[in-house]
Amino acid sequence: MSPTTSDLPAYSASGHVTFLGAGPGDPGLLTLRAVEALAGADVLIAEPDVLEVVRSHARASVSTPALTVVDDASTAAGIPAIRDAANLVMEAAKGGKRVVRAVSGDPGLDGGAGVEMLACATAGIPFEVVPGIAAAVGIPAYAGVPLRDAQGTDVRIVDARTASERCWTEVGASDSTVVVSATLASVAATAGELVAAGRKPDTPMTVTIAGTTTRQRTWTATLGTIAQTLKQAKVLPSPDGHQPVIAVVGERSSAAQRDQLAWFESKPLFGWKVLVPRTKEQAASLSDQLRSYGAVPHEVPTIAVEPPRTPQQMERAVKGLVTGRYEWIAFTSVNAVKAVREKFEEYGLDARAFAGIKVAAVGDQTAASLVEFGVKPDLVPSGEQSAAGLLEDWPPYDPVFDPIDRVFLPRADIATETLVAGLIELGWEVDDVTAYRTVRASPPPAETREAIKGGGFDAVLFTSSSTVRNLVGIAGKPHNVTVIACIGPATAKTAEEHGLRVDVLSPEPSVHKLAEALATFGAQRREAAREAGETVTRPSERRPGSRRRRTT
Repeated sequence: MSPTTSDLPAYSASGHVTFLGAGPGDPGLLTLRAVEALAGADVLIAEPDVLEVVRSHARASVSTPALTVVDDASTAAGIPAIRDAANLVMEAAKGGKRVVRAVSGDPGLDGGAGVEMLACATAGIPFEVVPGIAAAVGIPAYAGVPLRDAQGTDVRIVDARTASERCWTEVGASDSTVVVSATLASVAATAGELVAAGRKPDTPMTVTIAGTTTRQRTWTATLGTIAQTLKQAKVLPSPDGHQPVIAVVGERSSAAQRDQLAWFESKPLFGWKVLVPRTKEQAASLSDQLRSYGAVPHEVPTIAVEPPRTPQQMERAVKGLVTGRYEWIAFTSVNAVKAVREKFEEYGLDARAFAGIKVAAVGDQTAASLVEFGVKPDLVPSGEQSAAGLLEDWPPYDPVFDPIDRVFLPRADIATETLVAGLIELGWEVDDVTAYRTVRASPPPAETREAIKGGGFDAVLFTSSSTVRNLVGIAGKPHNVTVIACIGPATAKTAEEHGLRVDVLSPEPSVHKLAEALATFGAQRREAAREAGETVTRPSERRPGSRRRRTT
């Protein structure tokens, strides 16, 4: 338990407030203490740009009152934002609630948060502060721009919106590294202020927008050339000129060093929007893997799960499980676990009904769903996470050590016979029971369908022939620029039969090997562009009709 965590009994009458820094944008940069505080919150009051970052760590029942948001026109006209957060915080805290007030970056650098803290102190409302990673520190780190060197260069942080003439004069006369918070449209003016204050026009400057997110983009120039650089990149003029940026001025932001240190933007699938034809629950580990490569996974279920048409077979099997009919039960999917769990709940049973029965799971994700149910699997494949991998580790039936020779196998109606045949070959009797049916899912939203057909996705992962048929059936054929990645030859053949060009083929029938193969393809593509002296682009940014070599 964190040393700052307690039941706070003396504060129950007036509530408690946690001022929390949500960091610069990457949800992975939240601190452990921040996650603890969010999990215990009754009320979550967050700036609009960080609400999605923190919301997933709060309880489903948490209240999230909206803050007043000033439109872009008002912001451009210099009309100050109306900060009603203090009123919301005080009202909730006085009602005895645990309040989390989340701001971008770090609360200590947010002037409004300081005002709210003072209001709590004046009213006698207890509060705590959970620091976050400031944008001025986190974004340069993700851009590959160290702020200090071995000689200990001074670092100055400047907010261009509120900087005084004296501030510009001081940083202009120094040789320190300057980190400037500005907007995209005001970067050129910021550079001009520094040159006018004494900085040389050839001083290196980097500008990063959407820092620490997969939309991050960084431009390297000098104080004298940044305006022309952004113009040539067709970044300005732009309706996105109000977007916040972090600019770093100083020798540490030079292009030569960024080429070596830009670890985030050089990830093999950086910024790629990848369609994963699975539900969020099914795709959890795969989506995490894709994010580690810099991709933006977008889960689109192509199948839906329904109960079997006749429940009698499943009912008999569950009763047999309780009465000792089986030595083993084998789960080949999360859906199978869910189906058995629902049947247990229908009969008033719980995980204790598995006592004395050996439990097998086809992979880590299925095993995790069993653990959530309260059951620790006795067998999970040590190698490939598939039916074949499970058979590799499954023990043959031994009449001396196995009092019962029967296995309960709850699965989908369209499952293959690989596991059943393998278990029979090992000497086991198998009750192959339809626990659920798989049917084609409903079409995704119109926006997603248009992105699929119009080239809005950079890649699609096909994990079976049915995902090819179902995705084309419910959403249409992916655009020619989209990279098509298939889990095996059979799936690739189905894709080609539907008129798709297969670019990536997994070396093994594993979704994680498929993701690795896509990352390898992305890395090769990135390196080829660099060797040719071309700008690295995503597939969705290329011209239609371009051909690519298959990667296996």
